Amino acid sequence: MKFVTKQIHAYLDYPVAIALIGLPFLLSLGSSNPLAFQLSVITGIAAFILTVLTDHQLGLFKVISYKMHLIVDFLVGITFILAPFIFAFEGLDAYFYWLNGVAILFVVGMHKPTLAS
Repeated sequence: MKFVTKQIHAYLDYPVAIALIGLPFLLSLGSSNPLAFQLSVITGIAAFILTVLTDHQLGLFKVISYKMHLIVDFLVGITFILAPFIFAFEGLDAYFYWLNGVAILFVVGMHKPTLAS
């Protein structure tokens, strides 16, 4: 039942990075803790750089293996799930991280392995 291919993942990476950068502004994140705003923007910038450097269809420089990219995504998902507890995010701040963390872990968990991955 795993259906997220390397190509699908590649096409998700840029919009997700841009959303992580832009949504904190649109949603006015940071009401419970300013770090709720900053963490998303910084993670979005890092995700954009990671995508540019990843060895997949949309990577521009292909210096980071796709497997390493998946490991980083998994760690970000776990971090997003834990961040509201660690940093006392509440309300929308917490829900934003929990929803994104679950979505990231779902995509990584639904990765369809291939011989080239």
